[in-house]
Amino acid sequence: MPALAHRRRDGKMAEVPLSEVAVGDTLVLFPHDICPVDGTVTEGRGVMDESFLTGEPFQMSKTPGSNVISGAINGNAALTIRATHPAADSRYAKIMRVMRSAEQNRPRMRRLGDQLGAFYTPLAVLIALVAWGVSGESSRFLAVLVVATPCPLLIAIPVAIIGAISLCARRGIIVKNPAVLETIATCRTAIFDKTGTLTYGRPRLTDQIVVPDADAAHVLGLVASLERYSKHPLAHAISAVAEGAGIPLQDVTEISEPPGRGMRGTVGGHTVRISSRGALAKAPVPGMEQIPAHAGGLECFVVIDDRYAAAYRFRDEPRVEGASFIKHLNPRHDFRKVMIVSGDRESEVRYLAEQIGIRDVYAEKTPEEKVTIVRAETLKARTLYVGDGINDAPALLSATVGIAIGQNSDITTESAGVVILDSSLEKVDEFLHISRRMRQIALQSAVGGMALSVIGMLLASFGLLSPVAGAVTQEVIDLLAVFNALRAAIRPRELTDFESVPDVARPVTN
Repeated sequence: MPALAHRRRDGKMAEVPLSEVAVGDTLVLFPHDICPVDGTVTEGRGVMDESFLTGEPFQMSKTPGSNVISGAINGNAALTIRATHPAADSRYAKIMRVMRSAEQNRPRMRRLGDQLGAFYTPLAVLIALVAWGVSGESSRFLAVLVVATPCPLLIAIPVAIIGAISLCARRGIIVKNPAVLETIATCRTAIFDKTGTLTYGRPRLTDQIVVPDADAAHVLGLVASLERYSKHPLAHAISAVAEGAGIPLQDVTEISEPPGRGMRGTVGGHTVRISSRGALAKAPVPGMEQIPAHAGGLECFVVIDDRYAAAYRFRDEPRVEGASFIKHLNPRHDFRKVMIVSGDRESEVRYLAEQIGIRDVYAEKTPEEKVTIVRAETLKARTLYVGDGINDAPALLSATVGIAIGQNSDITTESAGVVILDSSLEKVDEFLHISRRMRQIALQSAVGGMALSVIGMLLASFGLLSPVAGAVTQEVIDLLAVFNALRAAIRPRELTDFESVPDVARPVTN
């Protein structure tokens, strides 16, 4: 968040601390600024990225009268807003309060060495005391304790963890809390955010519904020719489909984009207007009885030569590897429950869930509600939460293991135990494999070393090892355990075990 806001008063602009911003103040947002407070646009037109805060995908268009929220990232155009809430009551501040509460109540993880040492240490002392008591020789007590030095726990497990952290770093995965490497293999519930995690957070044109007497390719060519001059979030999606279909673009004249009334221009001798459902209702044109019912997602409508011609529908683009990744979580990683918890609309979340095969869906959830859901699931079984937005930060803290995808928000990365620098589910799978392999190697080193130590303790208790011989034996055991633990730093032959689908454009229905 910015420490200062650009306040305009009496024709002069000054930078003031956020604490001095009052309701009703006029603030100016420069291009790429982070919005300091909640407010309403009074001047300017542009787009803002709110996905990290709301969970809704796409950059949202902003015109006079549009609401803006603190923490949103402004686009390329300057905007003037009127503050509707002080900084202390803004949406961002509320999320921070929830995150601080979640941090105080985050689940505690018992380390692997502590779990093994809980029974190894009493066992060693018991064997030493029995050997002393039965033989009456204090040297046997000493020899047993020398052999029993828990170096496989004190050295081998940390060496395996450091090796795994090194391997993760080479793969673009930053492990901030080493305990998650030991714990994630025991998680049985996987919880995912939607926007930016299971999707790319960008619109894809999914349906072109044209009137019967119109040619879909011709309409798309006219619309794409006009949209290349627009900064609207949907313009790129239309242009991408036209480019993929090899449709040539035409010259455009008389371009205009009145606030709240869509875009219009003259393309190849045709007047083309791209508008919303609400704007068309206010300015009806012939053929509007053919407009399809709303079916979720975003939409726009095309009017050619003052007559309704087509409807375009858009959806947030799912990650191509999403379905195969979700499908393999249970058989390969023993996740017994997979969920989506999102701030996006119900229809959008359920549409995605059907595409990738998730049944447990929670939509339109605030950060506070996300925390409640995660805490409830964590009481039933250990949880993994994967997200990328500011609104995911409290939930990342509340889960047993939190993984942040991408480099979008400092708050998100601070609250996660693991940060994956690439926005990729394949990297999540790599981390699951690295952590599982590290745990196996650490257990081999620790349990194997302990087993050899127990054999040495039994030999010492029968007087077959002196304290000096016991010390030498223990050093040999330590070396074997450490050398085995070093294998965690070596990249295995395979780091993923699901089929990643190539990133190709999906067909668009007409």
